[in-house]
Amino acid sequence: MVTKIFNNTKRAFALRTDKELKKALFVFGMMNRPTMVAIGTRATNLALSLKLPIQGLIKKTIFEMFCGGETMKECEDIIGKMYKMHVHSVLDFSKEGEDIEEVFDETLETKKEIVKFADGKKEIPFTVFKPTGIGRFEIWEKVSSKEELTKEDQEEWTRVRNRVDGICKLAYDLDMRILADAEESWMQDAADDLLEEMMEKYNKEKVIVYNTLQCYRWDRLQYIKDLHKRAKNKGYKVGAKIVRGAYMEKENARAEKKGYPTPICEDKEATDVNFNAVLYYAMQNLDDIWLYIGTHNEVSSYLTMQLMDEKGIDKRDDRIWFSQLFGMSDHITYNLALNGYNAAKLVPFGPVEDVIPYLIRRAQENTSVKGQTGRELALLREEKQRREGTFTKTIA
Repeated sequence: MVTKIFNNTKRAFALRTDKELKKALFVFGMMNRPTMVAIGTRATNLALSLKLPIQGLIKKTIFEMFCGGETMKECEDIIGKMYKMHVHSVLDFSKEGEDIEEVFDETLETKKEIVKFADGKKEIPFTVFKPTGIGRFEIWEKVSSKEELTKEDQEEWTRVRNRVDGICKLAYDLDMRILADAEESWMQDAADDLLEEMMEKYNKEKVIVYNTLQCYRWDRLQYIKDLHKRAKNKGYKVGAKIVRGAYMEKENARAEKKGYPTPICEDKEATDVNFNAVLYYAMQNLDDIWLYIGTHNEVSSYLTMQLMDEKGIDKRDDRIWFSQLFGMSDHITYNLALNGYNAAKLVPFGPVEDVIPYLIRRAQENTSVKGQTGRELALLREEKQRREGTFTKTIA
């Protein structure tokens, strides 16, 4: 029987000072108001277009909540503090929305520097890259749709393939695991195929390369079954980062506009069922599939813990990792870590102006995910009351 552990707010927020706790209450309080998020997003985009100096305000509020710093060096302090609580870090240079070849090359070099920075550091067991951070979205889309490529397209795609192979090879050479993010469905087939090639190349002995499965897509259970079969036939292991998904509204809107069936599950409940089914399948095949479970959902976390318990899998089994975003679901991350499980935070970093698109996405997703912000607020308020001595409920 798995013990309920996620209500321990003392452990969850041990690293937050009283001042930081109040700031978190303020930020999540604003995110709990969809109208304020919509207004704030429009105001931020307008200010940026007018080149108004708003970076300082952003840095002192939402940036400090959801980012580790502007540079890898600035992230070292929080990485060290979290590791003392047995929480690992996954550094993510969160620059988005570029489409210039020189920028892709620069981003690739930054990603490689992160791999080298993490080399030999037990507190950083994974690195991560975003496919459209090192290649134009349109070329991923063209390849996914099997569109005929021009000579220029073919040369561009070769450069993208070389970038992906370059960072995966570096990770392999340094024995550092690397996660590839998933993105919109209409560019994802190309990413899936290319990451499968990387797995076949670098995951022979153990898992180095992980691809991400967004389980709000109803086809992901069949996908992992088919991928598993191909991997067994070709003699490599599957690295699967499983998440619920981040582009639901965009996916549904595009499907409706273009008149094709939506690739997204019909509702949150169906997504939860699909996520847990993918999780269960992988857990039954751990010799072949290694898991990185990116979830802010307590039920899915407890399900994993229960399956591990039933199968006699050690809490520190390196084939199973839990992960949450920095600044969110601390009640899951820290309580997992302090109860002996492999737990990590995805820690975004980068210059404030470069990570603003990421921060806007964080605000919008927190608003759109049912119950997410309300749960964060309730736990933060509970911890504030506990510190003030005014909370009477017994903490589990």
